[in-house]
Amino acid sequence: MSRLLRGVTILWVVFRYGLDELVLSGFKHPSLRLLSRVLTIGRRLDSPRGVRLREALERLGPIFVKFGQVLSTRSDLLPPDVAVELAKLQDRVPPFASSVAVATIERSFQRPLADIFVSFEQTPVASASIAQVHFAVLRDRNGLEHDVAVKVLRPGMLAVIDKDLQLMHMMARWVESLSAEAKRLKPRQVIAEFDTYLHDELDLIREAANAAQLRRNMDGLNLVLIPEIHWDFCHPQVMVMERMKGIPISQVDRLREAGVDIPQLARDGVTLFFTQVFRDGFFHGDMHPGNIQVSLDAKSFGRYISLDFGIVGTLTEFDKEYLAQNFTAFFRRDYKRVAQLHIESGWVPATTRVEELESAIRSVCEPYFDRPLKEISLGMVLMRLFQTSRRFQVEIQPQLVLLQKTLLNIEGLGRQLDPNLDLWSTAKPFLEKWMLEQMGPQRLWRELRNEAPTYAKLLPELPRLFYRFLQHNNDDQSKALQELIKAQQRTNSLLQGLIYGGVGFVLGLLVMQVVVRIRFY
Repeated sequence: MSRLLRGVTILWVVFRYGLDELVLSGFKHPSLRLLSRVLTIGRRLDSPRGVRLREALERLGPIFVKFGQVLSTRSDLLPPDVAVELAKLQDRVPPFASSVAVATIERSFQRPLADIFVSFEQTPVASASIAQVHFAVLRDRNGLEHDVAVKVLRPGMLAVIDKDLQLMHMMARWVESLSAEAKRLKPRQVIAEFDTYLHDELDLIREAANAAQLRRNMDGLNLVLIPEIHWDFCHPQVMVMERMKGIPISQVDRLREAGVDIPQLARDGVTLFFTQVFRDGFFHGDMHPGNIQVSLDAKSFGRYISLDFGIVGTLTEFDKEYLAQNFTAFFRRDYKRVAQLHIESGWVPATTRVEELESAIRSVCEPYFDRPLKEISLGMVLMRLFQTSRRFQVEIQPQLVLLQKTLLNIEGLGRQLDPNLDLWSTAKPFLEKWMLEQMGPQRLWRELRNEAPTYAKLLPELPRLFYRFLQHNNDDQSKALQELIKAQQRTNSLLQGLIYGGVGFVLGLLVMQVVVRIRFY
């Protein structure tokens, strides 16, 4: 019954906010349209469709808000106005009772709260759809005290998520069967992707591991602070990490008053992003202002502070090399090479005409070279490329879509800090240097250096391995030769038998001839 009521509520919200007009634009059956009018008498559709979709998701609750956030990363599937509006979704969820958080912590570690923390703030400092955060003071195994942030999973989330996900899967199948336009948006594939992502986010051990990896990667860069994870106090439902103290990056005036170099901060953000992407192939995939602070501590003044590591993106060596070659061709305005790379990678059908794809890419990219550098937007270039790619049935890779979404976040954040930020000129030297390392002699030297231990182990063994190889070959050759000799001996015996038999037969005939003639005469 509860599932039925939830389904009715969802349908009512869909009709109330005019989402039927959005997803059923290609559906001509009049009865369903009439039903939507009756159920939502007096509805007004003055607001843009993206705004109505965002408001509907907020009305449906935290799971649908989270779905909208994930959906905003799939700008390859969405119209630009919808993707931009969904990117504005923020978790606005009331906190759950602190007594429930305490019970979750004690159940997870099988210890009273007082045995773990010296102090624990009952009022949460942040609350979202999946979890909420409390500040505390931790005593470690050595008796040292640390200021920490304790992230606690919202109770009962798995049952709620599974129930709503079942309804989402059902609605996706229904919508896909009704509308050709909706089918192109691949609703079942999107829901399946959201299903996987959401269940991953429910495991705080996974998030802790993401944070630890980013912290190792960023060590020594002196651009960002990432909280240390206290692994002795981590559980799938609880994560304890270093408490970070900073100013939200959205409070630009406050940062400026504190003496932070805002233009440099914007440039550092670009460097930080491209370092994570192109050097490490492991990047923070949710870099919106709510997850970023700036340190005012004397030892780390002006550095970024990254928070919330539930979403990370990864790139393989193939992905990075593909991006390197594309950027190289793009810088040189070699659009034919860009088209060829798409075909060679298998992202477009092999039957695609190179010249036609080249022309489409040129129409997207060329206008940006005729503008002043500060007006060029890498994010918008990628977005337009994704839109153009639909025409050629390009199979967009999820990791690159997340990369594009994060790049848009970084670009928007950078321009908020410094309206004159030139993302293009800031990123270009870094990319050119990285591409030289990827495709030039430095890469060869790096790979040789990485393989040096293997070579050092093999070199002393080479004479023995070579001798074994020759011995093995000689043994094989000897066996083959012996078989050949035996076969030849059998052949010779047969030939000898035939020869001797033939000679004997002829001699016998001659003897018979002589005997007959003697008797006759």
